[in-house]
Amino acid sequence: MEFEQIYHRHVDVVYRVCYSFMKTSADAEDATQDTFIKLMRAKPRLVDEHHEKAWLIRTAGNVCKDMLRRHHRRDSELDDSLPAYTPAQDDTVLQAVLDLPERLKLSVVLHYVEGYTCAEIARMRRLPAATVRGHLHQARNLLKLQLEGEYANET
Repeated sequence: MEFEQIYHRHVDVVYRVCYSFMKTSADAEDATQDTFIKLMRAKPRLVDEHHEKAWLIRTAGNVCKDMLRRHHRRDSELDDSLPAYTPAQDDTVLQAVLDLPERLKLSVVLHYVEGYTCAEIARMRRLPAATVRGHLHQARNLLKLQLEGEYANET
């Protein structure tokens, strides 16, 4: 029963983290499932809900990176008969975030979507807080350049 409670508490956050890496619903669902399977197998000693969430976010990021490496190594394409997620014009910002380099994207999602502070993200990702702040600064600059270019092309 405890696993089920953890799952229901954190499945949405884990899915959003996985989606930020994988960019398709199907792959994000697979990565989310793999993350919770790792939780069941590892049975880590999780002190509280905050520790559960941090463990799951870190694990989800690692699962996604592994999946992306496997896809890249095989050089396999997704089944072309299945349409990939294509954002509407209103999703320009979302798509710009999804297109960020992996090292920046997770910090952006955790900070701006999930509401974590730089210090909390640093603990979760095992990075110095200054590095997280640097990632957020770089991401904002990249997004500004990309979005200004997109809007300039529309006018």
